[in-house]
Amino acid sequence: MPKLEVVAARTEPWALLRAAAEETVRGEPHLASQLNAVILSHNDLASALSFQIARKLGDSELGAMSVREICRDAFDADPRIVASAEADLQAVAERDPAIKSLLQPFLYFKGFQALQAHRVAHWLWGQGREALAFHFQSRISELFQVDIHPAARMGSGLFLDHGTGIVIGETAVVGDEVSMLHAVTLGGTGAERGDRHPKIGKGVLLGAGAKVLGNITVGDYAKVASGSVVLKDVPAGCTVAGVPARLVNCPTGATPARTMDHTLADIVYDFVI
Repeated sequence: MPKLEVVAARTEPWALLRAAAEETVRGEPHLASQLNAVILSHNDLASALSFQIARKLGDSELGAMSVREICRDAFDADPRIVASAEADLQAVAERDPAIKSLLQPFLYFKGFQALQAHRVAHWLWGQGREALAFHFQSRISELFQVDIHPAARMGSGLFLDHGTGIVIGETAVVGDEVSMLHAVTLGGTGAERGDRHPKIGKGVLLGAGAKVLGNITVGDYAKVASGSVVLKDVPAGCTVAGVPARLVNCPTGATPARTMDHTLADIVYDFVI
């Protein structure tokens, strides 16, 4: 088990984040100003997260101070947003063997930052503030190359690895503990209206470049191999691969999103799902 995962299992993400910032300041004083502004001057994760989102999304059209006020309003109204951010940090700690500390996702990872900003946009959408929600979506897409419609419903404990090129449509639903890599699309199959996007179950692993299209369901703890095009429901606990996607094996493993195991079985079933 990676060292960071062991530590993360018994320590709150905010405490880990502060400790990592303090250690980095001691070793790399050139980053002291940034780390003090973004992390060390704050008393909790909500305050630091609102500052980080604001400094990223703020621009000449909607300044950083306004963005931060919006984030604070969202966090106060719905504490689940910050709780989900904590779970997302925990997910990165458990699933990404490349990270050295939680500073990396919080400061630098596009997938994590896009997801946290989306949560605020989704809150705005629920308040009927659609124009402002679309502004957030546009800025997220410009900055992070991650395009999530503000109406899309995203669970907690998510890991958007690399992030680049992820597209998630308006009526998509992503369950808790899902992992997805770059260039994943949860889209429609045409110009249909209404409920037209995929429903992704708990603990699903979506490989790089996977395309899941239409109002279909990917069952809990299923796995979609990299580069696959999925057009029909995927049974829970199964792996699919190919264009169009075919069943590779069932069951696929207990927790594919946690293990991040992208390997495939040697025997491929001879029918299309």
